[in-house]
Amino acid sequence: MIKIGNTIIKSQPNFWNNCIFHPTDAIEDSWGRRILDRISEDKSIDTIRIYNMFEDIVYIDGNGEIAYDFRANDLRLDYLTEKGFDVLIAYSFTPECIATNTRAVSSVSKNKTRYKGKMINTSMPNSLDVWEDMCYQYTKHIVERYGIERVSKWHLHCWNEPDIASFFLSDLPDTLSDDERLEIRTREYCKLYERFERALRRVDEGLHFGGPALAYKLPLLEGFLKFVNERKLRLDYIAVHNYSRKGAGTFIDNPNAKFSVEDWIKQQNDYQQILDKYGFSDTEIVVDEWGMASHGFYNVEECPPFIARETEIFSSYYAKLVCEIIRNNLKMEKLMICLSGQHEMVTDFSGFRNFFTLNFIAKPIYSAYVLGSRLFGGLLSYECDNDKIFVVPTRSDDGKYSVFMTYSDDGFAENLPETEQELVFDESLIGKKATVWCIDKHNNNPYRMYERMGKPEMTDELIRTLKKEGNVKPTAEFGIKGNIKLRFEANAVYLVEIK
Repeated sequence: MIKIGNTIIKSQPNFWNNCIFHPTDAIEDSWGRRILDRISEDKSIDTIRIYNMFEDIVYIDGNGEIAYDFRANDLRLDYLTEKGFDVLIAYSFTPECIATNTRAVSSVSKNKTRYKGKMINTSMPNSLDVWEDMCYQYTKHIVERYGIERVSKWHLHCWNEPDIASFFLSDLPDTLSDDERLEIRTREYCKLYERFERALRRVDEGLHFGGPALAYKLPLLEGFLKFVNERKLRLDYIAVHNYSRKGAGTFIDNPNAKFSVEDWIKQQNDYQQILDKYGFSDTEIVVDEWGMASHGFYNVEECPPFIARETEIFSSYYAKLVCEIIRNNLKMEKLMICLSGQHEMVTDFSGFRNFFTLNFIAKPIYSAYVLGSRLFGGLLSYECDNDKIFVVPTRSDDGKYSVFMTYSDDGFAENLPETEQELVFDESLIGKKATVWCIDKHNNNPYRMYERMGKPEMTDELIRTLKKEGNVKPTAEFGIKGNIKLRFEANAVYLVEIK
């Protein structure tokens, strides 16, 4: 039995309907806009994180001077703002024309290059003064174009994952130990952040900014926070990434490895302990990348367990994660799923980390985001006698109810026995209209349908059928006469709305 209380126990702002859109420069292309159009229409995403892509902006003019061309940036931001999204902008990376080492490049991609043949230059700028001016000129431009009232509501931060070689100082000598390389990255990143902070404050003190968009290495976070304290720098929010310390290698090397929300929560608590240690307990936290596992550019070819990204397992993970963040009282302003590998698909259901397949078939994880967006801002109490059912019960100020639920164990096993549960509300709701949405192996699940068909060759007719299956729709609508009976398969996700 799942008994839903009738009294709001606290206000619960939505932190869970946000994403990072990869690659940023797909915003100007038709396939990228098709995704953005869909999530805007569905209102499934509030804030989108992008890179500002300094490499598309900064160049050396005919006089040998640094110059700026904001046209590509404006095209992208114009589209996002026109579609109603808030944005988080990562100020990254070093333009080749001012890089200390033009050969310190990285693709962080399944292919040899990033999208459109680009690469990341991971080296330091050849002048901190130039870096500060870049940050100043860019910020000044977006404030002038979009207005301080709007831009002050955006999140701006310095760099991306400065603790790992893929994004920062990839050319450090192999003769150095891991600890020595991390110490250098920490020291150099702090220099970048100090000048970033100075540049943004020169533009307007009302801007909202932070760092470091940490991959996972705690010593850099500690060193950065100590530096901020020593220099008395502003740090409006702290950005971290959380993939529960699991990457593709975890699942390739260990066939018994499992996706785990519990590990995710543990990593987040480790971050919080460091924030508490250095006096940042009350500072806003943004998890601006999350996933069941890292390596978004790996798919089932490299890591067969990543087929879970196509199934109800990913949607169950998301629903359970939201519940556990709330239940554990973790500080969280924004939780942003990382959509990567989108441009590298050559087949449907290939296990990349995104909302839609190659032929734009919506996956269960996307359907879960659509359902999650329908939760209200008042959190209710609840009781449940099954410890494998996780519940987020909400109510609006005008008396509407929306309850998000999933059924799973720690490792998202697929052989959990089915269970029938009665959803119990206050008797005053008798006669109200209930709508039930379900994502499981048999509902709103294109991959499982395709699997039951024997994985035939894709045809136009089959794609239309699978698209229809992926467009999330109610499984039941009725007037409430008593308790609502629900059948939970392993990793099923439910949303029950009462109006």
